[in-house]
Amino acid sequence: MSAAATLPGTVTAGLRLRRVLQTFIVGVRPIIVGYWLVMLATFLLGGLVVQFFGNGIDHSMWDYGTQSPKYFSAAIGITVTPALFALMVSHGITRRMFAIAAGIFLVGAAVSTALIWVLAYQVERVIYDWAGLTQTLANPHLFTSTSQVGLIFTEFFLLVLAHEAAGWMIGIGFYRFGFWKGLALLPLGVLPAAAAEFLLVAQWIAEALRNTGYHRPPLAVGVPGVLAVSALGLYFGYLMLRSMGLKPARG
Repeated sequence: MSAAATLPGTVTAGLRLRRVLQTFIVGVRPIIVGYWLVMLATFLLGGLVVQFFGNGIDHSMWDYGTQSPKYFSAAIGITVTPALFALMVSHGITRRMFAIAAGIFLVGAAVSTALIWVLAYQVERVIYDWAGLTQTLANPHLFTSTSQVGLIFTEFFLLVLAHEAAGWMIGIGFYRFGFWKGLALLPLGVLPAAAAEFLLVAQWIAEALRNTGYHRPPLAVGVPGVLAVSALGLYFGYLMLRSMGLKPARG
């Protein structure tokens, strides 16, 4: 018997999956909208303050915020299971469908975040060119100019996805196994994020790694490597969810 045939009425598995995804989006939308409003206000006001009290702007203001989306995305990954798992499963959503929907949601969020950073750099570049300012990048990146749209997207998509996968595993670990076992599994949980940092060597950690003599591997190695560890992180999260009860274990 097909999966669709087990659902009541005319509801199909595809339709139910779309509704689960809508629930994910509605559930975290206030947090995401609030975050981006704070980000935009912080860097717009920051630019005005620097220009008014300092000697003008000689760096990309937006580039100072590159750490924030990674850690915010990790927090979203941590939150998804404790916030939505029990509610959805108690309403008839299977663990498998929940895990698949969560994976699609996290990948979609990584794509959206990367596109926002691409767009923000381009808008800033137009403004800086118009004002005669220099858009010097404050952090090392895969790209050397904000005109390199493909590399901007690649860097932020991969870093955000890896941190989401790490947060996903950490959140499930604590939710399923309780505090102490979740803490013991923490090194495994942070592995996707750590691997991404070492494979891409971008943003704040780049200088620290270079000082040790470590250099970024070729992108032909780094990009597939980050995709692989992120996919494994999402898959291990699925494996932990597959037989999980509705209540977390006590530590």
